[in-house]
Amino acid sequence: MKFEDVVKFHGHSCPGLALGYRVATAALEELEVQDRSHDEEIVCIVENDSCAVDAIQVITGCTFGKGNLIFRDYGKQVYTFFDRKTGKAVRISIDFEFKETENEKALWQRFMQGDSSTEVVEFINKRKAEKIKQILNAKKEEILKITYPKINPPKQARIFKSLRCANCGEKVAEAKARILNGKILCIPCFEEML
Repeated sequence: MKFEDVVKFHGHSCPGLALGYRVATAALEELEVQDRSHDEEIVCIVENDSCAVDAIQVITGCTFGKGNLIFRDYGKQVYTFFDRKTGKAVRISIDFEFKETENEKALWQRFMQGDSSTEVVEFINKRKAEKIKQILNAKKEEILKITYPKINPPKQARIFKSLRCANCGEKVAEAKARILNGKILCIPCFEEML
């Protein structure tokens, strides 16, 4: 698959997506896997919920729906992949820095604060395009730190019985249901009643 495939899935091109693309392609290369995961052959543990994760889904076939994409909300640009067939694991952290002047940092700050003036938007679009190009053309060693940890295999996805919440009437996976005063509740209803 190409970078354009992940852009089509994600909806736009951005540096985070380019980083995810590089992580995913490096992971498949390091694990010596020729094809994306059709079931749960490959598992990916992501430590953030950034744009990069969309690229990882497209390239590796790891998805929340199949249960082979595991989210740990650590806010780190770190991704661990595990091949169930070989038992091999690879951990990839992003180590990319784009040098910017103080003036450029000030323009980014203005953008982050909601400034959508022509000057700021043109600068942001130009810098994003430059970052994407740099990320896609860099040697993987220049932007990624790759290690090979020993990890316990992640559990395979489980299917749970659905129960009906006594409060809202919606179905909830048995493993996520809560009981309060003898009633089965979904998490939002349970929290609302506390």
